[in-house]
Order: sequence, then C-alpha cells, then structure tokens
Amino acid sequence: MEGLAEARRRLARAERVAVLTGAGISKPSGIPTFRDAEGLWRNFNPLEYATPEAYAKDPEKVWAWYAWRIQKVRQAQPNPAHLALVELERRVLERGGRFLLVTQNVDGLHALAGSQNLVELHGNILRARCEACGKRFPLPEAFTPPPVCPGCGRRARPDVVWFGELLPEGAWEKAEKAFAQADFALVVGTSAEVEPAASLGRIAFASGAYLVEVNPEPTPLTPLAHLSLRMGAVEGMAALL
Repeated sequence: MEGLAEARRRLARAERVAVLTGAGISKPSGIPTFRDAEGLWRNFNPLEYATPEAYAKDPEKVWAWYAWRIQKVRQAQPNPAHLALVELERRVLERGGRFLLVTQNVDGLHALAGSQNLVELHGNILRARCEACGKRFPLPEAFTPPPVCPGCGRRARPDVVWFGELLPEGAWEKAEKAFAQADFALVVGTSAEVEPAASLGRIAFASGAYLVEVNPEPTPLTPLAHLSLRMGAVEGMAALL
C-alpha cells in the first residue's frame, strides 16, 4: 500500500508528533467503547450517568455505575496498541523530537503502559475529586461508593469530565498547541464526534501536519486524513510501526 509506505516514511522522520486516542484503543483490553454497536451508550443513557445534573439528582446511582466501570478497568491491562505508542514516543524523543499523547480515555491504561508525555483530556476514572475542597485522590482497590475525601471527610465525585463540564485546567491548551505544531498527527480509535477533542485532527491538518487516522469505520475526520487505516487499533499501530 503506497499510502502506508509514505506514512511510515514520514513518521520515521517526524520531529513533532501528536497523537489522539479514543475508546477504540482500549477495546482490545476488554473495556467497552461508547458509540459503536456494542458501546455503553447503547444500554445506558449518558444523560442519566455522565452529566452534573444526573449526579446532583442521584449520586448513588451514578456512583454505582462508575464503581462497576472501575472494576472493569482494574481488571484490564494495556494491549499492544498502548505499548506501540510507548515505543513511538521513545523513538521520537530519542531522535530529539517532541511527542504528546492526548487521550479521551479515562482508564489510565496509557500511563500504565508507560507513556510519559500524556494528557488525560477527560480525567481518570481511578481518581476521585472532593466536592468541597477539590482535592484529587486515587481510589483504593476496595471502596464503598461514594468515597469520602481523605482531607476534609466530605463526599467526592469521580474525577472525570462529564458532558457540559470544562476540561481540566491547562489540558486543552497543551493539546491544542501540540497538534497545531505537529508535522505528523495520528488519531487512533475515536469516532471524532466529541468536542473539543474532535477538533484536534482538524487543527493539525489546517496547520500542515500529515494526518493519519486508524479506525474500523469512517469518521468526520476521514475526508481530511492523508491516510485512513480501516483497522482496529492493534492492527493499525502494528502496520504503522
């Protein structure tokens, strides 16, 4: 495939690489996606589980759902696609380049795999945030939801970004800058529908980056991509590297 060969050549010499990942990269690790035919939103209404209003109305219901998801995340391990991005980061930094991995995922698998230059755009499900003092803290292996803040003893919420909420302070600015300055942008396993993350590929393309998409299905980003690999994340990353 000529397009793949060109993508490999460009990636091998890229000095500024920016990567965006979505739920599709964690699917091979056993973590459900959100929007595909078997995704979470097929059986759960996001308005009932992933908004500030839902939490205010019924925090116990929301926490029970997150406790179930946390259990799944704790059972998961990074897959070859996560490890491939660790290797890509190593190669780019070894040749003196810049690398940033931006993920919409809250499962922590990129960090567990060993990614260093990482922005968790939507937070981390394995942390909680105090509703009173704002303290963030890792959730213990076993806890009774809702957890309480170790600092002030007040109730804590999941440290994730819900629909209608702002991203963590500084996260978007760092991500936007990396994609605007990238000469190679890679978007893996995301539907490219959730803003503002969905804009990152367009920002990179508009700034002149070579844009590669890895996703089994076409997305709104497909018309802009220099190469779209219709593969899962594991197969796509293996093909690129």
